[in-house]
Amino acid sequence: MTMEYFINCNTSTLAPYAVPLDERRAAHLYRRLGFSASVETINLAVGQSATAIVDTLINEALTMPPIPAPVWADWNNSNYPADDDLRGQMIRDQRQEWTIAYGNAMLNNNLRERLSFFWSNHLVTELRVYDCNSFLYYYINCLQRNSIGNFKTFVSEIGLTSAMLYYLDGVFNNGNNPNENYGRELYELFALGEGNSYTEQDIIETARALSGYVERGEEGCSQVTFDPARHDAGSKTILGQTGNWGYDDVIDILFNERPNEIAGFICKKLYEFFVHPDSDDDDGNAQAIISGMTSTFVANNFEIAPVLSQLFKSEHFFDDEAIGVIIKSPFDYYFNFIKETNFTYDDSTVVGVVDACPLLGQILFNPQDVAGWQRNRQWINTNFMIGRWLTIEVLIGNFYQSNPEQFRTLAMDAVGAANSNTSNPRIVVEAIVNKFTPKGLLTTADFDNALSVFTIEDVPETYYGPDYIAGGLSLWMLTVSMEVPSQVYLLLLHLSRQPEFQLK
Repeated sequence: MTMEYFINCNTSTLAPYAVPLDERRAAHLYRRLGFSASVETINLAVGQSATAIVDTLINEALTMPPIPAPVWADWNNSNYPADDDLRGQMIRDQRQEWTIAYGNAMLNNNLRERLSFFWSNHLVTELRVYDCNSFLYYYINCLQRNSIGNFKTFVSEIGLTSAMLYYLDGVFNNGNNPNENYGRELYELFALGEGNSYTEQDIIETARALSGYVERGEEGCSQVTFDPARHDAGSKTILGQTGNWGYDDVIDILFNERPNEIAGFICKKLYEFFVHPDSDDDDGNAQAIISGMTSTFVANNFEIAPVLSQLFKSEHFFDDEAIGVIIKSPFDYYFNFIKETNFTYDDSTVVGVVDACPLLGQILFNPQDVAGWQRNRQWINTNFMIGRWLTIEVLIGNFYQSNPEQFRTLAMDAVGAANSNTSNPRIVVEAIVNKFTPKGLLTTADFDNALSVFTIEDVPETYYGPDYIAGGLSLWMLTVSMEVPSQVYLLLLHLSRQPEFQLK
């Protein structure tokens, strides 16, 4: 895949996409707004309007409750066994329990979890730093509750989670000895962008205003609370505003004084995540799209849903130049495959996927640093590609060992009811290729290679029916031939190594 393939040449606008969805665009919508979807879900979306599907997905995300609190949500160190081995095992068991819960949520919750995962890479914390299961629960809970809510509220709430207070040293921000770490990242990474409309003095003054959230309780892993005696009560000047400011004042001043800068920064992030990773190319009109999103964001007082609704319903989002131009993250790579095959999976499958992702550079709950995973082209290098190939082979192999016949079912679903009895392998291969690649394979030769993998070399030419070879006999049929599951299995192994399979 050449680098030119990823140049942003999308010249479409934010005008609503008025054409009923075809299969390619329906699949595109679900790959971007969730972790893809089954053939059945895609087929139900075909012929519907983008507006109807997007409204459904946004309303679902807005009303969806967060994952219920586990029994250990409010535990501190006193709730765990004194024995180190027993304590360590209980902590690991709880983390696996939460990994399974959140992994299943990503597989099942479409836009809400796509967004919560996106925000976890923007409003970043790292579990390995704060190392507390209770903090992890409340952090994810905050992401889920605010993922498509009000961004100002979101920023305010996330900054007071114990995960964030420990991760960016807010818990050590005493009034008589301010720590600037969170104030710096609040401006640089979370709200404005590096060097955008703030000064070093603003950071110093902001740190003073944010001080006091330092009370850690007598037991470790206790939720952090505010101690007014350790807050700097003096006058501060922040973004040109002077007063005896505290935490809530910082958030108010930031959003009142820098609304356009915040909106522009966040809308660029949303655009690059959901539409195209390159928003600065001169060949398209990405900046005009981001500008339109920015205006919508400000006009709606930083509500996230109206911005996403405008973007996801637009001609720009459904333009050919927006389809298949983002490289799958490791979680996309596995979860998309699980959703698109509709194969039967269980909690052990989710754990296996989460355990495999670190080999490809993505550790759940642990972005690489405060700037998050950098995504897209950085997912692809020699080591990561080999890791992708080998781990997806294991996943496909496990599904095949579990139930080979579900591979036949996948093929029958892919070709549709009208062709489910076909004796033409070309129809089957084309349907599966189109299901697992955003725009099909790049060349005719690539498709022919896939076809040859599927048709198996050690059978006579006459094995396949008259639609495939003139004058042939119908000895092979999708519905009954015993080798079909293994043919689909081999085809999936082949496709998983193709460049087009890495895209969404």
